[in-house]
Amino acid sequence: MDLGLKDKSVLVTGGSKGIGLAVAELFADEGANVAICARNADDVARAVKALTKKGVKSWGRAIDVADPVALKQWVEDAAAELGGIDTIVCNVSALAVGNTPETWDKSFRTDMMHTVNSIAAALPYLEKSGSASIEIVSSVSGFEVDFAAGSYGAIKAALIHYAKGLSSQLIVKGIRVNAVSPGNTYFEGGIWHNIEHGMPELYKTAMSLNPTRRMGTPQEVAAGVVFLASPVASRISGTNLIIDGALTKAV
Repeated sequence: MDLGLKDKSVLVTGGSKGIGLAVAELFADEGANVAICARNADDVARAVKALTKKGVKSWGRAIDVADPVALKQWVEDAAAELGGIDTIVCNVSALAVGNTPETWDKSFRTDMMHTVNSIAAALPYLEKSGSASIEIVSSVSGFEVDFAAGSYGAIKAALIHYAKGLSSQLIVKGIRVNAVSPGNTYFEGGIWHNIEHGMPELYKTAMSLNPTRRMGTPQEVAAGVVFLASPVASRISGTNLIIDGALTKAV
């Protein structure tokens, strides 16, 4: 299926590894030009080089998305490099699980406000697109209580609510907004890889709760994100796409 993404301009935060990189790669495979950001300059450079080899325009910069000034500049420079913005994917998370002032602050500044600030900076460009879309990566922890209840789960819930609210506000401008909530997603260097080696009992428990007896892959999440962002999904806005292999029980 042709998703209609050729020559579209896409921004992905946290695009150097894991779900973000898989999303950027799939957009590039579909012919979209992609800009990414992440904290580590070497990871960004490596990802940009790989994306460029797919025959599309790619650009990136190392920033801390919790810095609103740097984030706004990245969005504006990415728009200049790619010639506009058709889609922005807000993917970065501090992964701050806990119930301390520090985890709440990290979750709010990184997960929530990076999303709010990214979208605010991208809106003037999205309004000029003929197929604008915003994808907000949340988590199953945002709508069902699990071990991440506290700062992580509450802020992920806020992102789902934010996406739904934005969808009704922006649809009149032709901008679609959707959330994507992955379940346990495993990749080398990711949180579940670290839990597997550092907290084996928690990892064992998480695996026992997965009906598929495995965790998801970044590529499986990316497939949902890219589809929702594409013109093929032109009638879908305000949804929260759960990609969890039937892990959760909420209706």
